[in-house]
Amino acid sequence: MNEKIKKLKEIIDGTDNLVFFGGAGVSTESGIPDFRSTDGLYSQKYDFPPETIVSHTFFMKRNKDFFDFYKDKMMALDAKPNAAHYKLAEWEAQGKCRAVVTQNIDGLHQAAGSREVLELHGSVHRNYCTRCGEFYTLEDVMAADGVPRCSCGGIIKPDVVLYEEGLDQKTLQKAVMYIRQAEVLIIGGTSLTVYPAAGLIDYYQGNRLVLINKSVTPMDSRADLVISGKIGEVLGQV
Repeated sequence: MNEKIKKLKEIIDGTDNLVFFGGAGVSTESGIPDFRSTDGLYSQKYDFPPETIVSHTFFMKRNKDFFDFYKDKMMALDAKPNAAHYKLAEWEAQGKCRAVVTQNIDGLHQAAGSREVLELHGSVHRNYCTRCGEFYTLEDVMAADGVPRCSCGGIIKPDVVLYEEGLDQKTLQKAVMYIRQAEVLIIGGTSLTVYPAAGLIDYYQGNRLVLINKSVTPMDSRADLVISGKIGEVLGQV
């Protein structure tokens, strides 16, 4: 066990009030690619960049094209939790982890057993009719041919935060509360560049800030412990 993993283990062992803040990197180890990544095949299939397609305006104006992309790139039906998801659920069961704050929409934290999960960007598992508010599952959306529609005729919209849309204020306030009160804050699998979510870190008032990421982040200099690597591989050793 190297020194940094050893120090992380000591930090975890010594707390009953840690909060985890995670991004896309937590899910990539479960085989979910970042939907913003594009390659040669992408341009053959889609006429617009991902950020344009996953916007409120695009959803309203070109909903068939939106759902083609959404089903292809964002639903990740076969993905399973990885070591990071399971370790966080284990820490919650032990009374150590108070909450998981995530920018991911895949529901893998809940699938691993975590209960207090704050989904800043929503979830593919919740879908609502834009006209009457009726709830639909991920399977309902997947089974629909083309644009999913409610029995009332309205379009069913995934409960995910699109570009141009605001975050859910209740979720945001709860995340701020947990981060502000946390003794230990572990940030993993995020470059901390997506706002307003990344701005939540500024509410942390403790002195045990841990950063686990494959690349450098703007917060590295403020962290008490920086571990470079994949989040699942790192937490799997603790």
